[in-house]
Amino acid sequence: MALMPVQGQVLGDFVINLVPIDSDDTMDVVAEKIAYHSVNRRVAKQDKPLRVRHHGHVLPVDATPASAGVDPLDYLEAFYSDGGQ
Repeated sequence: MALMPVQGQVLGDFVINLVPIDSDDTMDVVAEKIAYHSVNRRVAKQDKPLRVRHHGHVLPVDATPASAGVDPLDYLEAFYSDGGQ
């Protein structure tokens, strides 16, 4: 359990935020932490699940940053999923 900063961006936003996450957060929690800074500000909220992409790969919702190999200051992209991604 360690606090670490990542670069987080919601697909469709032009701002990349420095977002504090915990190494034991699930990707659902990480997605919400990233979305907090953009959704209903510059990106419209959608009735779809948020997912996280790291180095071009969509991470499982139950993965943690530690298990997925996310390092401090890595870039993570949150996006609304249609289910197929």
